[in-house]
Amino acid sequence: MEENITSEKPDESNRRQEYWRRNVKIMLGLLVVWFLVSFGCGILFVEQLNKIQIGGFKLGFWFAQQGAIYVFVVLIFVYVRLMNKLDREFGVEE
Repeated sequence: MEENITSEKPDESNRRQEYWRRNVKIMLGLLVVWFLVSFGCGILFVEQLNKIQIGGFKLGFWFAQQGAIYVFVVLIFVYVRLMNKLDREFGVEE
């Protein structure tokens, strides 16, 4: 008796599609934040941000050199937390 691996219940297929849709939504949201911080604050809005100083350094320079790195690290932890929550919700946690 041969089992068709590609056949799955329609409900299971819908759950997989919903899981993937929400995963992509999380990734796109975090990528938007990443883009705004790295490209926006470091390049596009640097002139406006340079009017503000933190510790003697202009804010635009700080974002381009330090702030973006801190935000990237925070985004990693946010992604892990959101994906763990999504995994628990769909019953696929490790």
